[in-house]
Amino acid sequence: MIGVCIKSTSLLLLALLMQARVVAETQPLEFRRGVSQIPDYELKYAGDFPHFDYLNTDAPKGGTLVLPWLKPLNTVSPMYQPAGFYRSYDHLIERAGDEPSGYYGSLAESIALSADRRRIVFRLRPEARWHDGRPITAADVKFSFETFRADIMAHGWAGALGWVTEVNILDKLTVEICADSDVGKQLFILGYTPIVPAHYWQDRDVSEPTMEPPPQSGPYRLTGVSQGRYLIYERVRDYWGRNLPVNRGKFNFDTIRYERYLDATVAREALRAGVLDVWTETDSRHWLASYEVPARDAGWLVMSQLRSGDLSGSRYRLALNTRRQPFNDLQVREALSHALDFEWQIRALHGGLLTRANSFFADSMFASSGLPGGAELVLLEPHRARLPNRVFTHSFSFPSTDGVGVDREGLSRARTLLGQIGYRVVDGVMVNAAGETFAIEFLSFQREDQRILLPYVNSLAILGIQANIRMIDRSSYYNLLRNADYDATLVGGGIQVPPSWELRPFFHSSSTLYLNASRLNDPAVDALVETALNATSFDQFVGATRALDRVLLWNYYQFPLDALGDIRIVHWDKFGRPDLPEEMYIAPFPDGWWFDEEKEARIRF
Repeated sequence: MIGVCIKSTSLLLLALLMQARVVAETQPLEFRRGVSQIPDYELKYAGDFPHFDYLNTDAPKGGTLVLPWLKPLNTVSPMYQPAGFYRSYDHLIERAGDEPSGYYGSLAESIALSADRRRIVFRLRPEARWHDGRPITAADVKFSFETFRADIMAHGWAGALGWVTEVNILDKLTVEICADSDVGKQLFILGYTPIVPAHYWQDRDVSEPTMEPPPQSGPYRLTGVSQGRYLIYERVRDYWGRNLPVNRGKFNFDTIRYERYLDATVAREALRAGVLDVWTETDSRHWLASYEVPARDAGWLVMSQLRSGDLSGSRYRLALNTRRQPFNDLQVREALSHALDFEWQIRALHGGLLTRANSFFADSMFASSGLPGGAELVLLEPHRARLPNRVFTHSFSFPSTDGVGVDREGLSRARTLLGQIGYRVVDGVMVNAAGETFAIEFLSFQREDQRILLPYVNSLAILGIQANIRMIDRSSYYNLLRNADYDATLVGGGIQVPPSWELRPFFHSSSTLYLNASRLNDPAVDALVETALNATSFDQFVGATRALDRVLLWNYYQFPLDALGDIRIVHWDKFGRPDLPEEMYIAPFPDGWWFDEEKEARIRF
């Protein structure tokens, strides 16, 4: 009888869900100029707004901007996201930089979300054109999304677009995208995905590397290509979308050139020599000491910061592969967290400039803090039996140290935790109860990672843990990650604000991509990810992300490191910049900057 009851209940639930979907699909759609990820959010720019407030619509056009590129330059296929590709293709929507979650029509003239938020419909602008003069149609949108979501080469597109279930052409200029969850939560990736020409790519393989520029449609056209050396983009003077509200005041440079550099050291020298115009400085040592040059004293070389409020969390996370022993043991993972002397790294390696990210969503309203309550506690309660008790009783924080270089207290705590589960030191080597050596290998393809990992390796050695760093090429690195053939690795940590497309590929058990660097398979995490992606109210959404954050932290799957903070840039003072309000989420760089002839004329090399 129990089985019959369950079956009947399941059938009833399925019927109700199907009925709800039918009702949602029959309700009339309300088309608007803008849309938000966040339920109950009131957009800043309503109706027919003229332009984004923070841009200078009187900015002059002209000049050249030279930017660095440190990744390979061996293809211009959009599948590989080459340098500058974002500006040479149109996108359905654009995000406003001065509000937390406002997206407005670009290629799309208007947008409509279904009542159940599982469908989004775009009406395209009839004037939209490829650079070869052919119109952009719904067929191009369908082709683009279906091509990228089928990304057999695993360049990240498949994970980012895994929520798409169908793409339907309603008429020549109207396209519908269906999702397995709230499609509104995926607006960031909807706005990032380039729309590519079906008439060109349908008879070609977009996953094959090519140095032949394909037809594009955006404000810039790729006109110069030198494999492994540079890409040159020229402003399209008759660009069809130049007067759209989302574009006014943007795309002011006549030419944008990307120069390929093998490493950051060479790029910095190129900047100081005036070969490069701008350099984003992520190394605190160089920010503090590498730009005391005459050009800076003269006011020609400028150090400044850009707001990065569109991302939260940490720049890097140390991820442990939970599919491997002993990293599938919570107590082992917690012990390893105590061996990381973050304060020493900040003092010795970063001049004290950085802070620890004690959350996957640090510096945002979506981060957990204190003890769980309200909507967060309601969402955690069903999982209480499988969660660490501290989730409910303690506020999370990573261990702090005195920063002297050898954190004896932290190492002692780590040794105690490991001893409780049978580990001991024999002849200076940590072994488990079976006498097996405790070893950990950190996988990396970037030399910069060694600065973070080497001090940690030394601390682990004091415990008797055999730790080493395995440096390999980029291609081999991603192959090993895809195959889960590694112990631990450093991964980029930034997460969108609000959290959106990343939640499934980063944390859900269904994600087999390299993005799920800890190879998580946690029912509580899965449930909270789905709740966040399907939240129908702002309170439920915030509660789900905070609960998810708390579960991830207390399970020590990954260790967030330094908080993101503002973006530090060093640039030659030959550009104009718009005056920005205090509350900015995305600084309009470089698209809102412009070339200033008078400033450029005073610079002497």
